[in-house]
Amino acid sequence: MEAHDTQLLLIQIAVVLLASRVFAEAAQKLGAPPLIGELAAGIVLGPSLLGWVSPNEVLKFLAEIGIILLLFEVGLDTDMERLKQAGPRAGVVAIAGFVLPFFLGTTASLYIFDLPIMVSLFIGGTLTATSIGITIRVLSDLGRHKEYEGQIVLGAAVIDDLLGVFLLAVLFEFSVSGSVSLVNTGNIVLFVGLFFVIAPVLAKALSPLIQRYHDASRLPGIIPIVLVSMVLLFAALAQNLGAPHLLGGFVAGIALSRRFFLPFGAALKVDAEFSRKIQVEMQPIIHLFTPIFFVMVGLSMDLRAIDWTSPFIWVFSVLMTVLAIIGKLAGPWLIRESVPMRIAIGMAMVPRGEVGLIFAELGRVTGVFDPAVYAGVVLVIVYTTLASPFWIKHYYSRFGGRLPMRGPPGLVSPD
Repeated sequence: MEAHDTQLLLIQIAVVLLASRVFAEAAQKLGAPPLIGELAAGIVLGPSLLGWVSPNEVLKFLAEIGIILLLFEVGLDTDMERLKQAGPRAGVVAIAGFVLPFFLGTTASLYIFDLPIMVSLFIGGTLTATSIGITIRVLSDLGRHKEYEGQIVLGAAVIDDLLGVFLLAVLFEFSVSGSVSLVNTGNIVLFVGLFFVIAPVLAKALSPLIQRYHDASRLPGIIPIVLVSMVLLFAALAQNLGAPHLLGGFVAGIALSRRFFLPFGAALKVDAEFSRKIQVEMQPIIHLFTPIFFVMVGLSMDLRAIDWTSPFIWVFSVLMTVLAIIGKLAGPWLIRESVPMRIAIGMAMVPRGEVGLIFAELGRVTGVFDPAVYAGVVLVIVYTTLASPFWIKHYYSRFGGRLPMRGPPGLVSPD
């Protein structure tokens, strides 16, 4: 890399960090979630408006670290007992929120817009996505990510991501070879399953070593250095086994949580004080990298590339957005919860964010999407990503008092 390129990149990183903070502060003062400000910063700085910053490979890499560390923090805050209690409900919400949007999106593309089957399948696949990062950030800003509905949403979003990986692998193979190999699909399922079995055990086994090393060392910064290294290695392992790399951070966080215990190893428990120390020392790093991810989502949206005069763009994007929202809102009505709880869960599952962009980008790169369809799909992602935090916050401000701060009987709130 030449000196001029390095200088430009350093300036861009500085601008992204400063703009993310300024816009987040402005959003919060206006009563909007801070992540809206960070998304807006990306739209303003990127090709949609000023064009000062482009989503280059270095920024993408920093953004990937940001989402991995965000999911690590989510894992640290996750109460496994509450997540286990929410598990069956989360599974129902996830499967319904995966199947319904896929069916609605594929059917509408085929029979209303008369698009080819492969294009329709990719569109349906894009609508299945749920952005864990955006959803959890919104709930965190509202102080609800540790509550019962937050655990249902978290579990459902993780399952949605896994189902999305399987579907993406199948559709990619189909688009390239024209057929689907059950062997390849089975291998992906097997490897992801192995990761979720092995990774928590490995992380939990390493935690006493980290604690011992921390207690023995006189140098500051041991916890962030060792944990960031471990989280990145877990992310790499997850991706190597076919799972989304961001789930590596999530699993590592869960295993180091003070509320996660292996059924066979009392000796591997991490004491609560050490877990709190992990959270305190990791937060500055997490808060440094995470905004870059949300700015990158905004940078990836080139709103000027959309032909706003095309009737197809408006009809297609609006209809697909409606179907995407209906598909996610319908899932919670299959579980036994109060009406306010069902609505809250459904709304939190709507944002597509980075996961939807992955589907859309693959459709574009493989030549499945033409420019008009790609622009329409991106517009759906923009609608659901930018609008969701506003209506979720508005809903909680009006009806949040009707939502319980505890889950089912016998399920206590975290400390």
